[in-house]
Amino acid sequence: MKEIKKILIANRGEIALRILRCCREMGIKTVAVYSTADRELKHVALADEAVCIGPAPATKSYLNMPALIAAAEITQADAIHPGYGFLSENADFAESVEKSGFIFIGPRPETIRLMGSKTNAKAAMIAAGVPCVPGSEGVLPEDEKECLATAERVGYPVLIKAAAGGGGRGMHVVRSPDELIQKIQLARTEALNAFKDDSVFMEKFLQGPRHIEFQVLSDGQGNAIHLGERDCSMQRRNQKVVEESPAPGITQKQRDEIGLLCVEACKRIGYRGAGTFEFLYEKGQFYFIEMNTRIQVEHPVTELVTGVDLIREMIKISAGRPLKKQQKHVRLRGHAIECRINAENARTFIPSPGEIKKYHAPGGPGVRLDSHVYTGYRVPPNYDSMIGKLITWGSDRKSAIARMRQALAEMIIEGIQTNTTLQSRIMRDPVFREGAHNIHYLEQMLAEWQTE
Repeated sequence: MKEIKKILIANRGEIALRILRCCREMGIKTVAVYSTADRELKHVALADEAVCIGPAPATKSYLNMPALIAAAEITQADAIHPGYGFLSENADFAESVEKSGFIFIGPRPETIRLMGSKTNAKAAMIAAGVPCVPGSEGVLPEDEKECLATAERVGYPVLIKAAAGGGGRGMHVVRSPDELIQKIQLARTEALNAFKDDSVFMEKFLQGPRHIEFQVLSDGQGNAIHLGERDCSMQRRNQKVVEESPAPGITQKQRDEIGLLCVEACKRIGYRGAGTFEFLYEKGQFYFIEMNTRIQVEHPVTELVTGVDLIREMIKISAGRPLKKQQKHVRLRGHAIECRINAENARTFIPSPGEIKKYHAPGGPGVRLDSHVYTGYRVPPNYDSMIGKLITWGSDRKSAIARMRQALAEMIIEGIQTNTTLQSRIMRDPVFREGAHNIHYLEQMLAEWQTE
């Protein structure tokens, strides 16, 4: 057991504020790090100490490992929480943190490496009995005949994916043999540019799947639990827009079955911390696609339906405390929905940085808003456009949607453009309200919206 008295938060925006608030509750001191573009961030003002780690570009600040380690050293922090994005799934960073004598609030470096490679992760999951999408055995070879034979065995359409990345980069659908080799080469080039690794692999392309993920907590000491599932099928260009828990139409039997496989896989790989197993779900079948070895953007929906503070659990696990909660203690209560609020045009998705002239946060029963913005805050153009997450809880899905519609109607953000009109439209959409959407549905909905 290690005592954590001070945590350096190696992130920015709403997740940095979320971690800071949890630390305050736990009586832990905080160190905020910030770029020159982020001096006015809320958590920077609230933290016990704040250190500027470089200029606005993320590569020179939030991705600058030596600067982050130096900030931890000069402030005598005990641990570093990476949040999500930036260096949260960088095994080299986790290793540097631990070698420098600090606690990394996340999995061990070797686990991040294992799960960071989609091909290795898939092999580990197959060994653990977790169902996977049919595809190539590992990375695709240079031999074109072998690639064509693999595609023939898997059956068209197939999906070419970057082994080292995510976010839709290096991903291409192939519908016939005559375009296979060209798409593989294209995917390799994109993967090399985005992730400095041109390895790609092949999977069966599922026509209309849903994106369902399971939240896990594991202490690396043989104890692990799952906290149910989230549906993240409302996506644009492989980026999630709306998330909810539990997933519509998933039975308790399915939840218990897949959840148990995820728990057993955590024990098998010695997983430590919070993590998410992502699946495609089609025609009653789950197919593992990847594991995220960090806290997710959409973690609040799980917190609202389970009553478990995931950030608090991460901190306790990293301090060496065994997981006290057992699976039998986990109960899903009601329904929660999260809408990502982005500083962007709701139709063109062009980012909209600038000063927020007027800001009013919604309220009422079952409404939670995780956001770092305020009146007078200037949204910088240097980072992701997400400026907050609006989450509502209700006794059932219908109630959660009704509360979300009201909360979106109450929300006022003036001076910049936001996607709240898109989110309101999704909440009114009959297919979404029935829970009958899949990962391709939002793109179709947006195409129809453009013609109006």
